Amino acid sequence: MITPRWDLLRMPILAATLIGAAACSGEEGASPVSLAPVSALPAFARGAPTVVQEAYRFAVANPEVLDRIPCYCGCGAMEHTSNLACYVKEFREDGSVVYDDHAFG
Repeated sequence: MITPRWDLLRMPILAATLIGAAACSGEEGASPVSLAPVSALPAFARGAPTVVQEAYRFAVANPEVLDRIPCYCGCGAMEHTSNLACYVKEFREDGSVVYDDHAFG
């Protein structure tokens, strides 16, 4: 059975799959989905299962996609306005990312 927290990963993974299918150029070895490098992940996510790491990596590399997906996990009380907020608190001007661990736990 999938826990409620794992439900948070369904939409980004679905989005990644759809974007990948749409963006696939047919070139052998070309990655159809943009992901941030593992080194960009916060320490708490680096030891997580691959699917969690990929969801965070997708969120950082494709914020415009997750920003359009409403948050559906009931975290509106945390002032989350989109699915992106479950992964990222802030993109700073210097390029650094402040992560949210809401989608992790």
